[in-house]
Amino acid sequence: MKRLAVVCALLALACAAAARPAAATNECRGLQVCVRVHGPWVVVPAHVGSARAPAQFQLSCPRGFVVGGLDAELSDRAIDIDFPGLVGSPVGPGTTTSRSVVFRGVYTGASVRTPVFRPHIGCIPTAGGGGGPVPFRAPDAFPPGQPTVRRVRTVQIRTSVARAVAACGAGERLISAWHSVGFYTRGAPSAALIRNVTTAEAIRGERVDARARATATVRGVRVVLQAGAVCGGGS
Repeated sequence: MKRLAVVCALLALACAAAARPAAATNECRGLQVCVRVHGPWVVVPAHVGSARAPAQFQLSCPRGFVVGGLDAELSDRAIDIDFPGLVGSPVGPGTTTSRSVVFRGVYTGASVRTPVFRPHIGCIPTAGGGGGPVPFRAPDAFPPGQPTVRRVRTVQIRTSVARAVAACGAGERLISAWHSVGFYTRGAPSAALIRNVTTAEAIRGERVDARARATATVRGVRVVLQAGAVCGGGS
């Protein structure tokens, strides 16, 4: 009988653990008044290589509300989630965000799958109050993490030709790349000055190789070339 009682107790604990809800999503964390809005599961292109297109999905708050918090559920930890924020100061709801927000998800994994994410926003009123049920994360979903790292190399264009190489680390995969030219001038550089610097970019394995060619016109002006690699994987 004693052994049977122990078995029954263990089964009861197991059932209680199974019935326990998953962790709540965090889009309203720290917000005293918040209305939760969640979107559908959005399919992310699972292309493997260095040219990976993001999946984008816009969520909107009810009228009279702005986005005050964000969260997402991921079917795969290798999904990188971000959103384009507005430029302004101070960073915060109504300045960095508006009534709507666009989620962007990029798959950074090494094998072809069918990844999806479900976006969540917490909406705060411009005046008044609000509320709503607390959603819970699906048991097989993950919170957003940081599956990518940005490797950046910036060089000054001192001679007619400059080169900047940004490379992923050991075990990392190149997800996307960029290069930019910057002018340290008091005012905006003229179109004529900008035209005197031309660039080219090449992808070689897990690195981006950017080159800039400048004419003598830009001498005396501080000009930089930046190459950036978004890398996934690694340790």
